Amino acid sequence: MCKMSKQFGSSPLTDSLPDSYARFIRAVEVVTTDADPEVGPTPKQVIWTKNKSTLYRFVPNQKKNFRVPLLMVYALINKPYILDLTKGNSLIEYLTDQGFDVYLLEWGEPGLEDKDMQLDDYIMEYIPRAIRKVLRTSGAKECSLLGYCMGGTMSAIFAALHPDVPIKNLVFLTSPFDFENSGLYGSFVDERYFDIDKVVETLGLIPGDMIDFGNKMLKPITNFYGPYVSLVDRADNETFIESWKLMQKWVSDGVPFAGGAYKQWIRDFYQHNKLIKGTLKIRGTQVDLKQINASVLNLAADRDHIAQPHQVKALMDVISSEDKEYRALPTGHVSVVFGKKAVAITYPTIGDWLAERSS
Repeated sequence: MCKMSKQFGSSPLTDSLPDSYARFIRAVEVVTTDADPEVGPTPKQVIWTKNKSTLYRFVPNQKKNFRVPLLMVYALINKPYILDLTKGNSLIEYLTDQGFDVYLLEWGEPGLEDKDMQLDDYIMEYIPRAIRKVLRTSGAKECSLLGYCMGGTMSAIFAALHPDVPIKNLVFLTSPFDFENSGLYGSFVDERYFDIDKVVETLGLIPGDMIDFGNKMLKPITNFYGPYVSLVDRADNETFIESWKLMQKWVSDGVPFAGGAYKQWIRDFYQHNKLIKGTLKIRGTQVDLKQINASVLNLAADRDHIAQPHQVKALMDVISSEDKEYRALPTGHVSVVFGKKAVAITYPTIGDWLAERSS
């Protein structure tokens, strides 16, 4: 390529063709032959397992500065290493470096034998046991919960159903609570056109690719073609390429959604909006969000088309917490935890807020 540039001279007209060709060739290499990047660099230990799920404790680089441990609860879709994608761009690394005792509940990949699992099972059996293990392992008397996306919705339900559990702080990260006006996704799963019973009966487990396709259809041009246009345009920037590969690895690494839980998620939340209305029942008990009285940090993303800011903010009007704060960050649903703005804004926002409430 260097010889070609010299041969064509140095004018913009002659340089643009070989430079564009070089970027195109590099982009093809990235997609077809480059090795997958390593993810999840923060050292961790397995504390507890149940079925496919695992509770991890992350090994800090320094002495703990805060007595209240933090349990992260992820969504039932995708894999949680988006929270620990790479060194220097990892919420988990940031928090452990600040001296927090950080744990993560990873749901794992359900098999066909798990197709009938309900949200009730995850919320009533897995989350409470994980909290008990965190308290026992850390020696603490109370803990903080951080839920990302659907993981935050599930954490709020758990907290509302268990006001006696010692949860000191709740952090919700782009978690939807009001599904009345859920945009295009609500239209996709409108019960007039989307037969959730037939879908679950046919598939059993909802494939991760199907969930990913639905999310991408919210902004199809941007989501399907945008990443590859950006790659060709910036394929001469190896720093950009590394970030691109990390993100595409995570986006493509979806997990199945247990059919029983998926049916509840679509019907009770998107189709009937039961949570914010106060009519949702989990194992026969009505979920009353007013029972939440822990300190709450509720974070939305301005450019989020999956959990839109108004869907996130709605929680603030129904909880009983005296110490509660809502913020909309200048990011998207994923860039809230990965990228320059995540490092500069999201990480310190969470870290500083928790630091004031974890000593």
